[in-house]
Amino acid sequence: MKLMTVKEFRDKATKALKSKEPLIIMRRGEVAGIFFPVPLEEVPFEIKKDLFISLTESIKKSLEQKGVKEEDVLEDFEEFSEVPRLKVRASM
Repeated sequence: MKLMTVKEFRDKATKALKSKEPLIIMRRGEVAGIFFPVPLEEVPFEIKKDLFISLTESIKKSLEQKGVKEEDVLEDFEEFSEVPRLKVRASM
């Protein structure tokens, strides 16, 4: 897995997107994005696990910095899950 800054990615995007190696794009020391050159189901389990752990820690840190507690997230989830979904019909 290769690390690139946002600036490096911007300057070398064409070459980077042709890479067979997964890329982690960093902004100010934080993960800004991740690029997998293959479908996710083909990514090895260890990479998926590392990605999950990294993203989880990043989300946790972001929520802590904003003062958001786990209970707040759960309440929002419960509230959202009770909202009726709109049915979309395909036009003919």
